Amino acid sequence: MEKVKKVADWITKWFTLIVIVWAVFNYFVPQTSKWAKHDTSWLLGIVLFGMGLTLSLEDFARILKQPLMVIVGTVAHYVIMPLIAVALCAIFHLDGPLAVGVILVGCCPSGTSSNVMSFLARGDVALDVSIGLLSTLLAPFMIPLLMQLLASKYVAIPWQSLFLTAVKVVLIPVALGVICHTIFKDKIAKVTDVLPIISQTAILLIIGIVVAANHAGLFSTATALAIPVVILHNLCGYGLGFGFSRLMYKIYPRGFGYAQQKAITFEVGMQDSGLGATLALTSFAAAPITAIPSTFFSVWHNISGSVLSSWWRRHDEKKGLVAADDSEANEVASAPKTADISTKDAKKD
Repeated sequence: MEKVKKVADWITKWFTLIVIVWAVFNYFVPQTSKWAKHDTSWLLGIVLFGMGLTLSLEDFARILKQPLMVIVGTVAHYVIMPLIAVALCAIFHLDGPLAVGVILVGCCPSGTSSNVMSFLARGDVALDVSIGLLSTLLAPFMIPLLMQLLASKYVAIPWQSLFLTAVKVVLIPVALGVICHTIFKDKIAKVTDVLPIISQTAILLIIGIVVAANHAGLFSTATALAIPVVILHNLCGYGLGFGFSRLMYKIYPRGFGYAQQKAITFEVGMQDSGLGATLALTSFAAAPITAIPSTFFSVWHNISGSVLSSWWRRHDEKKGLVAADDSEANEVASAPKTADISTKDAKKD
């Protein structure tokens, strides 16, 4: 099992590079993943089932212990990212399926890669996990609602399909994972080292499917604007997420300290792009171009998140902020269970 853990750690360390290489390979050899085009919902279900296996009832109880920060962080995510998406579509004059794809990824819950980035930046990982969990549980309700409000002017929104697909690939797998964890706790613990490999493989397959389905027009004139839009979407999410958390610090300094500000920054700026791609390929199957923004986002936010977390850590060490602020986050960062959750959940996006 030690060898498995080393392989999982290696994949996690180089996951962004692996994603890029895999995407390029599928671009030139689309037959590699095209066969699994109709299996994306099952693949994402595997990822979220694995997430559920790492959760316990204590993780849900944590939301009740600090409801204000978790709710505020979740609301910030579901307000800031969708509105940024709408603004960017207007600024870049995006229309049709591509605009829908940008808004769709903006309406998704936070990606659990943010747990890893927050951990590396010495943020409040417990808050990060709680916000990610709540935003994920709300996804089947928030995504159809937000898409109907913000994207219906571009195309007819199949809100029923969005809801049912989200329930099938989000709520049910997570619930089953939590139930299995609760019933078979000791046995589950023995196989948790394998979960990152399984989940990251599933995410790679989803990315390969999206690239293969759109290889002919992935870098066409029609989709070229998706790249700067996705980059700005993510970076603006970080900026506004941090600015919002700083504002909340002035209102409630006890709850929104420096470590919490880092967590909210990553939770707002990083999206569950795997879910976005899956919903695009299932609910908007007639226009696979809708999944392109989620694919670009999946690659880019892992790059930007890694850079930001590394910079933040170096900045804090240089300024001598680590010791002062770690009192808020060190208990979480040093706890094996939480650290394992944050590392293993990198595979979702």
